[in-house]
Amino acid sequence: MLDNTIKTQLKAYLERLQQPIELVASFDASDKAKEMGELLDDIATLSDKVSVRNDGTDPRKPSFAVTRPGVVPRIAFAGIPMGHEFTSLVLALLQTGGHPPKVEAELIEQIRAIPGTYKFETFISLTCHNCPDVVQALNLMAVLNPGISHTMIDGAAFQDEVNERKIMAVPTVYLNGEAFGQGRMTLEEIIAKIDTGAEAREAEKLAAKEIFDVLVVGGGPAGSAAAIYAARKGVRTGVVAERFGGQVLDTLAIENFISVKETDGPKLAAGLEQHVKEYDVDIINLQRAEALAQGQDGLTEIRLASGAVLKSKAVIISTGARWREMNVPGEKEYRGRGVAYCPHCDGPLFKGKRVAVIGGGNSGVEAAIDLAGVVAQVTLIEFDTVLRADAVLQKKLFSLSNVKVITNALTTEATGDGEKVNGLIYKGRGSSELHTIPLEGIFVQIGLLPNTDWLKGTIDLSPRGEIEVDARGQTSLPGVFAAGDCTTVPFKQIIIAMGDGAKASLGAFDHLIRSSVNESP
Repeated sequence: MLDNTIKTQLKAYLERLQQPIELVASFDASDKAKEMGELLDDIATLSDKVSVRNDGTDPRKPSFAVTRPGVVPRIAFAGIPMGHEFTSLVLALLQTGGHPPKVEAELIEQIRAIPGTYKFETFISLTCHNCPDVVQALNLMAVLNPGISHTMIDGAAFQDEVNERKIMAVPTVYLNGEAFGQGRMTLEEIIAKIDTGAEAREAEKLAAKEIFDVLVVGGGPAGSAAAIYAARKGVRTGVVAERFGGQVLDTLAIENFISVKETDGPKLAAGLEQHVKEYDVDIINLQRAEALAQGQDGLTEIRLASGAVLKSKAVIISTGARWREMNVPGEKEYRGRGVAYCPHCDGPLFKGKRVAVIGGGNSGVEAAIDLAGVVAQVTLIEFDTVLRADAVLQKKLFSLSNVKVITNALTTEATGDGEKVNGLIYKGRGSSELHTIPLEGIFVQIGLLPNTDWLKGTIDLSPRGEIEVDARGQTSLPGVFAAGDCTTVPFKQIIIAMGDGAKASLGAFDHLIRSSVNESP
């Protein structure tokens, strides 16, 4: 099952086990069960602290649990955790075996103190790059708290259950049989949802923070670069972010980040956070900025959704952008029930089905190419008269027999049966005639919108909602700078956002110097 290279690496990891662990298998007579058995046997041969039992009673077969001898299992894998989920398996083995997790001590104690019984189930696809974060977070919680259990379920392996629960996006999490959440969630986010007193405690702590010299709002590439440049100047620096890493977390392949031949979004986001933490930066994660104001004392105030207010002498806004929506009837109603925005994550759930991709730029054409290898039929719909994707991508697209391209078309509605998508309606530009395409999925790939709604009426924005900035990143408000995809700077690219963040940070530091000179007697 495992090749020799992976076995060698895994053997080295398993040397870190401090206590014996058991892999408890629940098998049927399928080929997948045989394959899973080979995987478990391979793991057991790599450490004398690992043993395998085949007397599991999990109704999902094939599956296996990871536990300690004599302990009721709290972590289970329904499906073979390879691909992106192999790391989830390795961490489950290590943490169950006593290897300490790389999590702050305060967070560990918070998890251990959560009262009650929580049975989590996460439906994933092995090609989803967001799913492992959710699986690993819930597995860790199960390791630390006896009242918490978690099962990872490969949707492709348990298609009947996926259909029964009408799951059309991953990761989808259930808690005690009820829908809990969908999409990427961090450990902190999950804890906050079940630890009801956490938000109030956190708001109280934030309100007591001292004034910052530079406060960065947003934790993506631009915000990370801004924080590092500010901290290197020796000034009191903070970063407040709704989720550290920003939209990069939802990006799969990155092949144009100069000097790095190839990487992916989650890896880059982890590297950004690690780099920022090398400096004396106060990282305030999982906090959404709700309003900006400037006081008579010359300080800028950022009010958070939790009610807390942070004050700073200079602020750098780097809140990035989000997927642009079609804004047609049915889109919101069927989001996560056929309307999707990540073909890499959700594509496997549409195996053998008919889907549409909205958008003929690079993202749309790449999505259509990827989906064509999984689904029965892809219809790509582009508003313009021609596709805008790179020529090499278009050549590949038109070579695929199960792809149809419709240009000069406007999507007008996503239709459904009340539970899930069943079609799409479009009309030709310049025509009133409506056309209906029967399908099961719609993947929207039509660009980005800046995350600046919270700034309307406070700061100068362009007609597209982007923050207007000068050559130094200065906005219309003194002491408030901006960087990255939320600004009028053209060409929304990771590498441009990073440089933009550095520039805005230097501009903010220059502002601090000049302000201190003006204030001196």
